[in-house]
Amino acid sequence: MSKKTELATFAGGCFWCIEAVFDQIPGVIRADSGYIGGTVEHPSYEEVCTGQTGHAEAVEIEFDPAQVSYEQLLNLFWQAHDPTQLNRQGNDVGTQYRSAIFYHSEAQHVAARASIEKLQASGKYRAPIVTQLAPATRFYKAEPYHQDYYVNNRRAGYCQFVIRPKLEKMGLKP
Repeated sequence: MSKKTELATFAGGCFWCIEAVFDQIPGVIRADSGYIGGTVEHPSYEEVCTGQTGHAEAVEIEFDPAQVSYEQLLNLFWQAHDPTQLNRQGNDVGTQYRSAIFYHSEAQHVAARASIEKLQASGKYRAPIVTQLAPATRFYKAEPYHQDYYVNNRRAGYCQFVIRPKLEKMGLKP
């Protein structure tokens, strides 16, 4: 008997950070770093970094909705980045680092829109939420060295100074 899984795709700055968060969530089967939302087929990291392909660095998440809901994933996404930053997260600047939700169904579209509206109304942020909401297009998995980056490179500077504090702040295992 096979499990019914769903996909969720989120962009919130560097994909290493977002992947490190979702890799730890029970019910997430996989979280793959990659590129979505652009015009170039099979883009490379170097091409995406130019900001000229239109892609966002993103994470495609396969999850079991019986263990973790899409709404729970959205809540984690909001905690994992600053949705008021237009085309940047911290020192990562460019359209490839935009905040975006790429929905895979009309139900996800409705849930994501409601989540954005709820977050904006909450008063948590003074600035407006600038997260892009768009239908999922083709997702291109990033090069192998980008997958499980935090797990494989915990001692790297970016991991120590950016990813680790984010995980700690969220109450996840650093």
